[in-house]
Amino acid sequence: MTNLRTEEKAESEEPAERASVFKESSCIFRRNRALGYVSNQVPAVTRYIQRRRDTLLITCIGRSFQVYTANHFRLLHVSGLHPDEITALATDRLHTYSASNKCIFAWRAGKHIRHVYRGHQKDVHLLLPFGSNLIAIDRENVLKVWNIPTEDVYLEVPFRPEEFQITAVAHPPTYINKIVLGSQQGQLKILNIKKNSVVCTLSHHESRITYIEPAPALDVVAVGHGDGAIILLNLKFDEVLMSFQQDWGQVTSLSFRTDGPPILVSACSNGYMAFWNLEERKLAGQVQAHEESVTTAICLASEPVVFTTSPDNSMKMFIFDMPDGGARQLRIREGHTKPPLCIRYHGTSGVSILSSGEDSTMRVFSTISESLNKSMGRATYNPIATKKKNRFQYDKFEMPPILEFTSDTAREKEWDNIAAIHAGVIQTTTWSFDKNRMGEHRLVPMQFQNRNRSNFQSETTCIVLTHCGNFVIIGYSSGDIERFNIQSGMHRASYGSPGHKMAVRGLASDNLNQSVISGCSEGLLKFWSFKGKVDKPLAVLRLADGISLMRQHRESSMLAIGLETFKVFVVDMHTRVIVRKFVGHTAKLNDLTFSPDSRWLITAAMDSTIKVWDIPSSYMVDHLRVETPCVSLCMSPSGDFLATAHVGLLGIYLWANKTLFNQVSLRSINPSEPAPYVGLPTNVCDAMELEDGMQELEIDEEDETKLGELIDAKYETPIQLSEELITLSGLAASRWQNLLDLELIKQRNKPKAPPKAPKQAPFFLPTVSGLELRFDVQNGQKEGDSSRIRKASTLNNLTAFGQLLEETSDSQEFAPAVAHLTQLGPSMVDFEIKSLHPEAGGTLLAMLQFLKLVEFMFGTNLNFELAQSYLSVFLRSHGLGLTESPELVKALRSVSQVQQEAWHRVEEKLIYGTGVVAALRNFAH
Repeated sequence: MTNLRTEEKAESEEPAERASVFKESSCIFRRNRALGYVSNQVPAVTRYIQRRRDTLLITCIGRSFQVYTANHFRLLHVSGLHPDEITALATDRLHTYSASNKCIFAWRAGKHIRHVYRGHQKDVHLLLPFGSNLIAIDRENVLKVWNIPTEDVYLEVPFRPEEFQITAVAHPPTYINKIVLGSQQGQLKILNIKKNSVVCTLSHHESRITYIEPAPALDVVAVGHGDGAIILLNLKFDEVLMSFQQDWGQVTSLSFRTDGPPILVSACSNGYMAFWNLEERKLAGQVQAHEESVTTAICLASEPVVFTTSPDNSMKMFIFDMPDGGARQLRIREGHTKPPLCIRYHGTSGVSILSSGEDSTMRVFSTISESLNKSMGRATYNPIATKKKNRFQYDKFEMPPILEFTSDTAREKEWDNIAAIHAGVIQTTTWSFDKNRMGEHRLVPMQFQNRNRSNFQSETTCIVLTHCGNFVIIGYSSGDIERFNIQSGMHRASYGSPGHKMAVRGLASDNLNQSVISGCSEGLLKFWSFKGKVDKPLAVLRLADGISLMRQHRESSMLAIGLETFKVFVVDMHTRVIVRKFVGHTAKLNDLTFSPDSRWLITAAMDSTIKVWDIPSSYMVDHLRVETPCVSLCMSPSGDFLATAHVGLLGIYLWANKTLFNQVSLRSINPSEPAPYVGLPTNVCDAMELEDGMQELEIDEEDETKLGELIDAKYETPIQLSEELITLSGLAASRWQNLLDLELIKQRNKPKAPPKAPKQAPFFLPTVSGLELRFDVQNGQKEGDSSRIRKASTLNNLTAFGQLLEETSDSQEFAPAVAHLTQLGPSMVDFEIKSLHPEAGGTLLAMLQFLKLVEFMFGTNLNFELAQSYLSVFLRSHGLGLTESPELVKALRSVSQVQQEAWHRVEEKLIYGTGVVAALRNFAH
């Protein structure tokens, strides 16, 4: 399987050139992520999470690993980018370990690097967490025991490859400080890592040991060999309990079921899995799980399921619920097994990408979630016969790869809406996106149906589906142009007899089905009437060179034509003239695509470059060079992503359009200027670059911890952003808006009949009025006070709020009084303000301090609406009685001045905003 390539390897090919022009992104497009990668040849690992009550599945996809849930195969997260390909994976209760580029990385939660173990001279290919230690074995046949917390080497044991080449490692339960090593020579060694001594050497089979799996029974391990032999060995007594022979090939993985049945699962290099009954000592069943070698077969603890992965870019879950005890497929997550050849966005939402690959399959990839990916099946001449056969067996009815396809959503629910052409054959197949399967029609022209197709040299070369979704127009290497009804599969028209003398290289049709445009390798561009007379073209446009491919933008009626001399022409379909010419590529053009607004034309060629041409200005505004040539590209209907497929790579790569979220200044670029090298997108950001950046900034671990605590700290919004800004209280409008109409509300809500007192009222504690529940314990009996007679502290009858106001006359601290008042409900606020008058039990000092409190609220610019409302209630309640005291009149004048200044600021802004809105409304009309 082809994996994600390393940028370091690509850079090493041309270090001098690429070092000078390397960029993280181009001017317009930034690397986003890769789609379609599931697994590769590195065995996957599992980890049970008690908190989630689920098992996590960790698969390798090249330079990073992905973490899925076992319940629904939902992708949780993807690790950071490693410096090179991952060579081994392992997990324990706390960390996930990955080996890459002679280093071992310990990841926490699959995303954060906690430890890095450096010291191996060769790549590590075996990992085994062992308590607080990590056992690693590299290609140099050196075993190292790392202390996980301190990152120190506890033990280093080199082995001579000609005597004992380590190929497998395991830890039998209850064997303290001991591990079992398997070798190329077929021997087993039990090593005590604490004493650094070999306990014993066992040899029962001469073939290479490929896998060691401890059994649920004590002292027993299962040993798999390269010749297919499986031995169950008692380590304590050096006794072979039983043995099996797997005839398909070497054993790649072993696992025991722990949910009850005594079944041993063995995986083979040809894609099969075998189930061995340990009680009856015979084969209980078999199933072909993958097309290629099964590298992982793990039975989940106490569950009747087995999890498998393979280099065919798939992972599966099988469940043992068949009547005969066999397993069936339960879940699957897969991508292309061979590189994709053509990709296109489907629909107007821009969330689904159709992809056809060299494996003759049609797949749908979702840009939202991997769980929405689906396979439409493999192209076949005889679907019924293929369905009866095993999907992994050789199928003589399998069709060649799909080179190009076209789709439309107009009649998606009624009939097939995708038409595809295949390499080297005359048939055109139809597919249904809604039904997610291959259609029944095989579109073949009448003049080719009676001939022997194997000997006939003509083949389909180009295809287009009309905008209405009813017709598909097909071009052939013989020069014929045929129109079919995609619903019935019936032939409807032929353009010309034939339409061209040489192979047809491109087709296009307008939105209204008025015209059809065809181009051939002779350099002729012909315009045909869609209906009516189709024997002769309406017009012919002769180009200087042969046409290689054509792409159209129906909304703007523009047609992009790629020539065999690597030039690109843009033709107006209505005026039938060439409006733009772009020259810059130095190799064969692979694909062209327009941006949704038809402003840009994006081209890809075999010179590994992708160029962006600005059609209005006729300049090249962006270009980049990638690791391998782009074979197909497409812009999303919303213009947010560019999707690309590349030679030899299984994934679909997404590039984000930076102009949508950033201010990008475009300039004219010389087309002959060397394009900067940009690495292909990956699934995540580069975690290694983050680590290197922190070292560059000289950030040590202590500073990193402080930085992490600062980032993790919860941000609390301040009460007031600035002292100059008028700030509202944020309280509900019912707390202050209805204070002036409180009497009217009480009158309206007055009950028709007085409430009846209960016969026996329950005991209750007195509470303090307010929105928060608080008990009144101030007047309770104090310790040591035996008298039951309550004594008045003062001669007035001030409330708690009035007492707070009188205290402010000395301290001038109004904040406690404001806080107390804001916690009261509307009725209590009205009562407290009315109780300030001497006739209601208050004092003139309390009234004076209340006016100073309102002036304080205006001065601090806090609780602006509350101050206005409280002042209105105060003036309405006490009215003309305020004029009898000169001190109150003086305080009123001061409050009036502060209130007018504050309201003038607000009024000025409101009038200005209202005027601007009115002017804009009048301008719009």
